[in-house]
Amino acid sequence: MYDRLTSIAFLKQISADRQDVDHGEIVATLGDRVITLGRDPSCEVAIDINIYGSVSRRHAEIRPIFAEQKNRQDARQKFEGWEICDLDSANGTFINDRRLYSCYPLKHGDRIQLTKGGPQFVFELESSPDTALETDIRKRPRSQITSITLTKLLPIFSTGNDLWKKAYLLPGIATVGFVVMMFAFLGQPQLFNLTISVYISLAAYYFVYQLCGKNKPWWVILGAAIFTALILRSPILNIFLWFFYKVLPGTAPTGQVSFISVLIAMFFGAGLMEELLKALPVFALWFMGLRLGKKWRSRVGISEPLDGILIGAASAVGFTLTETLGLYVPSIVQSVANQAGSSEIAELTGLQLLIPRVLGSVAGHMAYSGYFGYFIGLSIMKPSLRWQILTIGYLSSALLHALWNTSALVSFWLLAIVGGISYAFLVAAILKAHSFSSKV
Repeated sequence: MYDRLTSIAFLKQISADRQDVDHGEIVATLGDRVITLGRDPSCEVAIDINIYGSVSRRHAEIRPIFAEQKNRQDARQKFEGWEICDLDSANGTFINDRRLYSCYPLKHGDRIQLTKGGPQFVFELESSPDTALETDIRKRPRSQITSITLTKLLPIFSTGNDLWKKAYLLPGIATVGFVVMMFAFLGQPQLFNLTISVYISLAAYYFVYQLCGKNKPWWVILGAAIFTALILRSPILNIFLWFFYKVLPGTAPTGQVSFISVLIAMFFGAGLMEELLKALPVFALWFMGLRLGKKWRSRVGISEPLDGILIGAASAVGFTLTETLGLYVPSIVQSVANQAGSSEIAELTGLQLLIPRVLGSVAGHMAYSGYFGYFIGLSIMKPSLRWQILTIGYLSSALLHALWNTSALVSFWLLAIVGGISYAFLVAAILKAHSFSSKV
């Protein structure tokens, strides 16, 4: 049995750029149970992985402290306060700017930070240890407005870094910019199609990037996309086409064909060829990272599966845009224009083709390339099984790609099923990569 709690405490989260606790938000009311902080959604104080990727899944916990009564006949335990304990987190817990290595008894005003640069909290005691707890802490309101200030009337001046980190301000501004460009390019089909396809591609990739939760420099991501796009415009593509279409049976059969015969051709001609081509920037960054230090290798190169997923998906964006805008849309537009004799109908058809092709890259090119990237990163972490891991990743991503292409000839329902499976494979790889990533 325990003594009745004789004090009430709160955990407030405070903004990194505003250290005054008046602007903090109460995220937990402390009682006689353990409060866990971390990225795991099951934690009482769950940290947003999209904002603080360096926080561990179960980072730290706050526990009540009970001591045995001196009177042995009294079996109750005396409540003495709360303590915070680090749960062997990867990047540390800091109390008042000092790293915590075990447990620490909390005092009013103590500041808690999960990793350097991570979320910050302040521990507050509302009443003294001698004051009886008269209210049900679970029913207590989370916050009160006691006065009207300028920052409450003009919240944009008080949100600070949270405006960028939590409100997705940059994607919102980018969306407005692309909308303005679309209006500006009305009547110019090529520029309009380019604008809308780039926007959809960036939105799709941003979704994958947020799922991964690992920071990667924008210039590395953009470089991977451009690298792949340049390959498609270079003589290197001819080498790939010769090998996979002439040496290997990658040419699609004609006449009366079966599902299996088309699947085999797509496996070699689309799956193996395109997945290897899109993986080139991943391999390039891997080898470049071997010459860099550990810190820069993780930031710029490929050191784990999450890196491979991010770069593989970025490469897929470059591939999708180049293939769609440079091959499929122009050929369809020209074909429709020749048959219908109307450029307006042809342009509308091209736009209708462009949107699903680019938007579908989340369950298409990005899914296959990101999935193969997972295995490339995994092979770096497990060098003793490198070739087995790479072989499994390469063949499975190529098979998913071939199934998608073949399904398009059979049924849209089958296409939807294969697309859903491909997306599930990608998301499963991201979730698994999180479980042994050193940076999330």
